[in-house]
Amino acid sequence: MLSRIAALNAEYAAAIDDDRLEEWPGFFREACLYKITSADNLRDGNEAGIVYADSRAMLADRVVALRRANVYERQTYRHIVGTPRLTGSASAETPFLVVRTMRDGRMDLFAAGRYRDRLHDENGLLRFAKRIVICDSSHFDTLVAIPL
Repeated sequence: MLSRIAALNAEYAAAIDDDRLEEWPGFFREACLYKITSADNLRDGNEAGIVYADSRAMLADRVVALRRANVYERQTYRHIVGTPRLTGSASAETPFLVVRTMRDGRMDLFAAGRYRDRLHDENGLLRFAKRIVICDSSHFDTLVAIPL
């Protein structure tokens, strides 16, 4: 199971890093939850995140908005994804780092944290039923436009 989760995470990160954002919703079940929050919010029991979507359709809408409506400085991400750790029969936690490269070539450590996932096997394909992106810092850059 761990190797399948690692492979899913690698493909997920590659789709984002290679600007294949239209593929991103396909990593999720139709009915899913995707949320970006902070460790502080999670610890304090605050349910709201800075990004929230509860269906694959909402994720697809987010991509359309990124492509057509949102205005943000051109940037790319590079995910460094750690080894997943099983936390239940269909759940895992995986550490990550995201380096952001701006148009002028400047690079920043943009985000660090962990993915807390509930997984589902759909006809042999592993998909996210729930992905909570828990960032270590509670300070978010205003440019959290691209999915983490």
